[in-house]
Amino acid sequence: MALSRVRLFQPHGESTRLLPQASRLVELPYSSFDDDDDDDDGPSLPGDTAEQDQGLWYPDPPKLSPFSRCVRCLAFLWNLLFLLLGLLVLAVGVWGLLAKGGVPLGSDPMLLFVLAGLAASAVSLAGCLGAFRASPCLLRFFLGAVLAFGGLQVLGGLLLLLARRRLRDALRDLLLLCLLRYRDDPDLQFLADEVQRSLQCCGLESYRDWESNPYFNCSAPGVQACGVPSSCCQDALQNGSVPNAQCGFGVLGLGAAAAGALVHTEGCGAALGAWLRGQAGAIATGATVLVLVEAVGALMALRVLGDIVAVRAAGWLGYVRGWSGFK
Repeated sequence: MALSRVRLFQPHGESTRLLPQASRLVELPYSSFDDDDDDDDGPSLPGDTAEQDQGLWYPDPPKLSPFSRCVRCLAFLWNLLFLLLGLLVLAVGVWGLLAKGGVPLGSDPMLLFVLAGLAASAVSLAGCLGAFRASPCLLRFFLGAVLAFGGLQVLGGLLLLLARRRLRDALRDLLLLCLLRYRDDPDLQFLADEVQRSLQCCGLESYRDWESNPYFNCSAPGVQACGVPSSCCQDALQNGSVPNAQCGFGVLGLGAAAAGALVHTEGCGAALGAWLRGQAGAIATGATVLVLVEAVGALMALRVLGDIVAVRAAGWLGYVRGWSGFK
């Protein structure tokens, strides 16, 4: 029995005589059978800790609502889709660079595909992993990147509106570059052919601008001298079905009337400006849709990030409240 219980049932005199013995007993090594063990600062045995922990409340981890779980899945799939699109753009750009070994890297248009694919892939991958692994760091990086891209797009749109004349001059310079390097760069050749074929035009100001190209100049050797590309022809098909690559041969050596019967004589500069003015609504709609797509992705990531922070805060707060209530 504990010493305190013995002292409760002893007479007053005997209790007085036991005081020296009690003091000596207190100084003895601590007994596991002592009922007065309420000192928290002293060492405790594993059994005592287990008994104390029975009263401690460990809260269950908070659970996400069905809507939050749905938003998290949608955020993952959303970013996965754009990750695949970014990898596709990156693959096209790398393939274009590898297919043309002799073109300088700084002037290759396929470099834009590579940079755009890398940026889209990196940002989408961060969004995927952030939603899948519930990583606040990756989600914050994704939100920052999306906000930066959106800000750059809005700034670019404002600059285009304010500098429309410079944009027109830049397009004219690009068309002139296509004329000069038509045979040297397959990308520029494809761009020039698509513009001339779609807008039914030829050259920058007129079809005679092709004289500045060293391959189509009348003094150049070969069968293409004094000619224009087949994309300038009014009818580039032979017998209505077979493409005729030689329909523009010798056109520059003909008169204006004879050349007008074979090829389009109007330049692409004015036609491209008119096309851009007609497509202003479609361009604005496409830019708006792109900004909305980025905004939807940012809102879903923001919701997932808010749920993660709320769940972690609620779990820690519940643990602190339970510990404080036990004490």
